[in-house]
Amino acid sequence: MCDRVGAQGHVSAPATSANLGPGFDSFGLCLDLRDTVSATVTGRSLLVEITGEGADSLPRDESHLVVTAMRAAFTALAVAQPGLILRCHNVIPHGRGLGSSAAAIVSGIRLAETLAGRDLGSDRRLDLATRIEGHPDNVAACLLGGFTIAWTEGRRCRALRLDVHADVQATVFVPAATVSTAQARALLPAAIAHGDASANVARAGLLAAALTQRPDLLHAATKDRLHQDHRRSAMPETLALLDAMREDGIAAVVSGAGPTLLALATTQHPVDAASWARPGWRSSRIDIDAHGATCEERGPRAQ
Repeated sequence: MCDRVGAQGHVSAPATSANLGPGFDSFGLCLDLRDTVSATVTGRSLLVEITGEGADSLPRDESHLVVTAMRAAFTALAVAQPGLILRCHNVIPHGRGLGSSAAAIVSGIRLAETLAGRDLGSDRRLDLATRIEGHPDNVAACLLGGFTIAWTEGRRCRALRLDVHADVQATVFVPAATVSTAQARALLPAAIAHGDASANVARAGLLAAALTQRPDLLHAATKDRLHQDHRRSAMPETLALLDAMREDGIAAVVSGAGPTLLALATTQHPVDAASWARPGWRSSRIDIDAHGATCEERGPRAQ
């Protein structure tokens, strides 16, 4: 059981961008914008402290997503549920398609493993994170870093991590408005044309090559016919900016469920974030993260 009162763990979990155009519910890219969570084992009580993004709106009880993930991981590890003090500092924007929920889930799972002194293993960890999140693309990238391709085999989730070419750069354009994943998914059609599906298969294969070997192909590789345009009514300003940037030859995509826009470019042809920024939006270049979530243990060690 987790009776290590005073044991501490610290996790740093990165932002992620999913889909990347044609890789719907499969592709993920890890970005070096990190939330941090520290946990201390106490008696039976729960205390949650939050600073940064969401400090005024997120719950401070068992319904907090980090707590939910920790409880699920303790159960999976067959460890008794301890009391906890959580200190969360959030940097990843919420409700913008940058994987804030995946970061919270991964933080909770990794913290539970650290505090329990036990390891779920990479496969069970991904399965648990996916079960909580509902889809594997963001959590895979958050766990593994780099560029990830996630898929399912029966009831199990699998993921492959690939190194991103050193010349690839990422720039995000984050609007003030939010869009929920449920809202964005509700706009998708129940069926798609065979031609659209085959077009996306080709572009998805090309994107894997572009991100890892041929960055010059990023613009062609990020064209999507499955989901982005269907979501135009929920994020018209994002899609208008996407159209303008793609017309100018920039590999722009909706990040996850949106409404953030992700622009992929190269060191030879960088995106001028200032010239494309919209009033009230935040824009910045963000390094691609190769490592994924990191954690460390402090305090009493497991016996």
